[in-house]
Amino acid sequence: MQHLRLRNMPLRYQLMLLFLLFGIVPSLGLGLLVNWTVERIIERQVEDHTMQLIGKVNEALDTKMENLQNMTYLIGFNPDIGKFWQGRTLADGHAGHAGHANPVTLENQGGQAQNSAILPNQAASSVQAQDTLYGMKQFLQGFTTLYPEIAGILIVNENGDYISNEMYAKSTRSLTEEDWYRQAAQHAGIFTVLGQPIHRNVTTHVRYKDSEIVSVVRSVTDSETGRVLGVIMIDLKRRAVSQAARDVTLGKTGYLMVTDAEGRSVYMPDMPLIERIPLEWFGAGDSGMFTRQAGGRELLFMFRASEFTGWRTVGVFPAGESTLEVRQIQFYVACFVFIVCLFGLTASLRLSRSIAQPIFRLMSYMRTAETGDLTVRPWSDRGDEIGLLGRSFNRMLGQIRRLMSLSELRERQKRDAELRSLQEHIKPHFLYNTLDTIHWMARKNGADDVSDMVGALSRLFRLGLSKGDDFIPLRSEMEHISSYMQIQQTRYRDRLRWELIVSEELEELFVLKLILQPVVENAIYHGIKARRGPGTIRVEAKADGDKLLLTVRDDGAGMTADRLRELQNLLEMPLEAMEQQQKQSRANMNDRSYGMLNVQARIQLSFGEEYGIVLESEEGTGTCVTIIHPLLRDMGQLRKPHEKGEEQDGKINDYRDGTT
Repeated sequence: MQHLRLRNMPLRYQLMLLFLLFGIVPSLGLGLLVNWTVERIIERQVEDHTMQLIGKVNEALDTKMENLQNMTYLIGFNPDIGKFWQGRTLADGHAGHAGHANPVTLENQGGQAQNSAILPNQAASSVQAQDTLYGMKQFLQGFTTLYPEIAGILIVNENGDYISNEMYAKSTRSLTEEDWYRQAAQHAGIFTVLGQPIHRNVTTHVRYKDSEIVSVVRSVTDSETGRVLGVIMIDLKRRAVSQAARDVTLGKTGYLMVTDAEGRSVYMPDMPLIERIPLEWFGAGDSGMFTRQAGGRELLFMFRASEFTGWRTVGVFPAGESTLEVRQIQFYVACFVFIVCLFGLTASLRLSRSIAQPIFRLMSYMRTAETGDLTVRPWSDRGDEIGLLGRSFNRMLGQIRRLMSLSELRERQKRDAELRSLQEHIKPHFLYNTLDTIHWMARKNGADDVSDMVGALSRLFRLGLSKGDDFIPLRSEMEHISSYMQIQQTRYRDRLRWELIVSEELEELFVLKLILQPVVENAIYHGIKARRGPGTIRVEAKADGDKLLLTVRDDGAGMTADRLRELQNLLEMPLEAMEQQQKQSRANMNDRSYGMLNVQARIQLSFGEEYGIVLESEEGTGTCVTIIHPLLRDMGQLRKPHEKGEEQDGKINDYRDGTT
């Protein structure tokens, strides 16, 4: 029902609906697709960018920790410190013990005095021991000088003795009982990141808070026995961690934070969006992304854990910030779609009008033509299909008018020919009756040659008249040619030989009368007559599908290539041009093309342009003329289409009489 309503709509509205359907709907679909695609791309880009930043921060932190690990190797391989691991420095009174209260002070490079170690009272001091101890402290001081982010370095052997440039024990309790020492001893020889210290018995002269430093440890073992000889602890200032993460911003309010393996904060900005991230939020993976509600807002978390330190670098930012760029792009897409829809609506109105209006005008001209007014009307100079259609319609009207005039002319010519035929009808009867009388009188007086000549001429006229029929059996046409050839042979005698070849099943076919005689006449006068010596004319009929092929072949003089091409062009002319050529040929009765042009015109007027004459010739060899004629087996096929009430599919569609 809807389809019928659409078909019944005016063309202008159909075009408008079509333009809107194929213009605005795809624009809306494209806008939605772009919106969805951009949102996914931006989310993926934000995720990739954030993960890259997190990876860079992890790399920076890993580099710092690797440097600290290398420091522990350099410290452990120092020869003087190697003696300390064996306890020999303690025996010489060069180191301190947490249980002794009398400190020995050394001046640092700035000239200020500081506690450097606690030495046993019973140990004898010597200048060499002091120099060795001073050298070890200077060795440790060199690391803090090269790396200002180091807060202090502490070396503790298995006896609880220690050496440090900045750090000392708070109480007399042995440092080997500290948790950090035990963790280092449990991971023999392995560099371990402890994170921020909690309640340890060690402090520094600067009095760093536990939240301001990060501790790392590594135990030193005996290469032969695997026994733990001592522990090296290095305190790293937290600002070294914050330098890698604090300058990174995510969106407008997002940031990076660093937590240890237990979820405790290693670095966090001053005003965080969340104070602490529960450990269970991270799950079991080393990296990932999740969204949680915190502080009354939805936060997006992206994290990646370091394989070296075990720390997690976490990106935190409000989930809505990642869609700000998407909303801006959505606004631009919406504006674009609106403009496209507005432009599409305007363009559809103008375009449908420009197409429909000329069509309506053409329809008006057609309705006028239906009433019988075939006047050619002015049309626009448009170069598109509508303009071509309008100009073609005008040409069609002109052609119809010309065809109607030609049809009226031919009808008048036909009526005149019929009238002349009625007027002259008695003359042929009188003529061949008189010839018949002469024939019997000559035979009675013994003039057989005169009798044969007159008898052939009488049969020729009788068959030519054919009781006024336009179509005769092929047998009669062949008898007509036989009579004609008999008369010509009387004239040319031995110079002319001829033969007719037609099978019995083809003799009853119907053909246009007098279509062979002009061709045979041309073969005699322009072929055999121009030849030296005797010549032969062969007339043959054979069927080829639904066509009858009548062939007239001679071995006469033939014709030149130029003359052959000229005749072929004349035979391929349209009927109107051929009629003009026939008028010109009548003025010159010696023109050899007049007879064949007349036959060609009669056949094509009667049966269509697919039938007619095919001409072949070669100079000095002869000429072959093939007449292509429809295969007509009964008189019912000879009726005109308007007499039968239907078309005959290319068979006899009109007949215009012609004479040679």
